[in-house]
Amino acid sequence: MHPYLAEFVGTLLLVLLGNGVVANVVLPNTKGHAGGWIAIVFGWAMAVYVAVWCVAPFSGAHLNPAVTIGLAVAGKFTPTAATLPVAMAAYVAAQLLGAIAGATLVFLFYRDHYAVGDDPNAKLATFATAPAIRRATSNLFSEAVGTAVLVLAVLLAAEPEISVAAASTGALQPETMKLGLGALGALPVGLLVLAIGLSLGGATGYAINPARDLGPRIAHALLPVPGKRDSDWTYAWIPVVGPILGATLAAMIWMAAVGNAAVAGS
Repeated sequence: MHPYLAEFVGTLLLVLLGNGVVANVVLPNTKGHAGGWIAIVFGWAMAVYVAVWCVAPFSGAHLNPAVTIGLAVAGKFTPTAATLPVAMAAYVAAQLLGAIAGATLVFLFYRDHYAVGDDPNAKLATFATAPAIRRATSNLFSEAVGTAVLVLAVLLAAEPEISVAAASTGALQPETMKLGLGALGALPVGLLVLAIGLSLGGATGYAINPARDLGPRIAHALLPVPGKRDSDWTYAWIPVVGPILGATLAAMIWMAAVGNAAVAGS
């Protein structure tokens, strides 16, 4: 699968399953109605796990413009088939389009429940995030910190390895060997998002991903959602700018603490 297509498919799955659990909890007459915050956070964590599991071999499973930017700043995104600016733009475009498609599928899947619902704020919540207490500086800080934790953890993550002995010129010399975890290799990312949601998600709903918020917000504005409100564009910049700031900060911290040493040791 082409990396750009993988980013589209992965982000589609992410939003379909992530916003799908929100719709299941907040829309009326669903089997999961009133399931609560824990159900939403756990559902989003599993959405991340499934999406990363499916497309990581093809694109690295960024699925998030903030992750793409953070990895690029840290020098960890090195595309081979295009220049870095072109690859970054293509990744972000694929992520945004995938998020729009995923949100559209959620709407089609739960269309009957949107029709019987009478809470326009709940309907918007199945597409995009909103703060518990609306204060721009605090909300921006929350999104930046949550995303910084995400990107820094991704940069610090190391594949498990073991030391082995290898025969070479008649002597045994130690070597290291990576341990492949298959689908379980995506599980730490899901657990990371679970931890962020449980600990840092209560202030803004933890978008920590510009595409995850902006794409579905665009879908909300365009789709014929019954009884919908405006798409809250006055808030929409925060889940875009905050994650970008947080990702950039995380990359700078990583480079200062680890990056130079890693380069020197290579």
